[in-house]
Amino acid sequence: MSKTPVIFSFFSGAGFLDLGFEKSGYNIAFVNEYHRPFLETYMYSRQVMGIPEPRYGYHLCDITEFENEDKSKNLSVLIEETKNEHNLVGFIGGPPCPDFSVGGKNKGHEGENGKLSATYIDLICKQSPDFFLFENVKGLWRTKKHRAFYDLMKERLQSNDYVMTERLINSIEYGAPQQRERIILIGFKKIVLENLGIQIDSINSLSDIFPWEKHLKYRMEDINEITWSGMETFEENNERIKPEKIIEELTVNYWFEKNEVESHPNADQYFTPRAGLAKFLVIPEGDDSKKSYKRLHRWRPSPTVAYGNNEVHLHPYKARRLSVAEALALQSLPKEYELPQGITLSNAFKTVGNGVPYLASKGIAETILDFLKVDKNGKTNSC
Repeated sequence: MSKTPVIFSFFSGAGFLDLGFEKSGYNIAFVNEYHRPFLETYMYSRQVMGIPEPRYGYHLCDITEFENEDKSKNLSVLIEETKNEHNLVGFIGGPPCPDFSVGGKNKGHEGENGKLSATYIDLICKQSPDFFLFENVKGLWRTKKHRAFYDLMKERLQSNDYVMTERLINSIEYGAPQQRERIILIGFKKIVLENLGIQIDSINSLSDIFPWEKHLKYRMEDINEITWSGMETFEENNERIKPEKIIEELTVNYWFEKNEVESHPNADQYFTPRAGLAKFLVIPEGDDSKKSYKRLHRWRPSPTVAYGNNEVHLHPYKARRLSVAEALALQSLPKEYELPQGITLSNAFKTVGNGVPYLASKGIAETILDFLKVDKNGKTNSC
């Protein structure tokens, strides 16, 4: 294969996962998202960054609509057209995850969001892309209640000639300044592996040969050995000396400065408290022990960027909640990425919190290219 893969993206949100693939050289040709504000944000951000529109356009609809005969046929035509041009076709997507999250709805595969995971797997089996990526919360993989459903999905994929590998990643391993664990399942068609010269006669898993660790910037054992700053009395607009022997690139402060958050177009977008500032003035810097009203510490990583279910995250040294610009920085996005000014704060923080950290998506995308022996310029590397 002489070309970088062409991607059909589902549950695209505002495109954080897609952006990592785009910046690694993939061609994002097809984008599907159900929630209009998210798709509008996707389109706006790409326009600002000068990224061309997808070849096959944006599709604002529920993924279940691709089960409809006409839409299914149209999608098949686009995939066939792409394959006829000697391109590998990949599906990427992270179905909504609250039904598998311990801190969310926890309804599992019977919940409305849980059903979408099964729909995505059905779509993969029906449309037969050369490879796929499935991303979800660790609860789907680690919780006994949901693991049986996850294993059934894998069995279905295996029966459709996919050979897979999975890993529970933490985004901080890729250089993102937050602790965020997600299960990543990646599968390739057997014929694709055969064309790569990979012997698959007796292989049911690629876990022993897929280069998961090649693009990790840091290892969890090293990160866990660091003595990060603890809780310190909150003082508005104060300064704190950077501790020694930490990884500065993984800190909140580093990314706030790197992305110039105070002059970012989304700098002034943040929720203001209804009951005054009293509570914001007493929570120590670094006190993220509670589910809500977590105050970040400037010299350590952020907890998982999640702002639903009343999960309030406070600025380390300002008496306010985080801004949209700051939340984008914690998702390790390029500073030129921005949200439209007209988006509501609820939709803004929801789309930021739902996204895959950019550096994690980029690292995974590059790992797949290495496995496929394709470089970023679209050329096949010799074995």
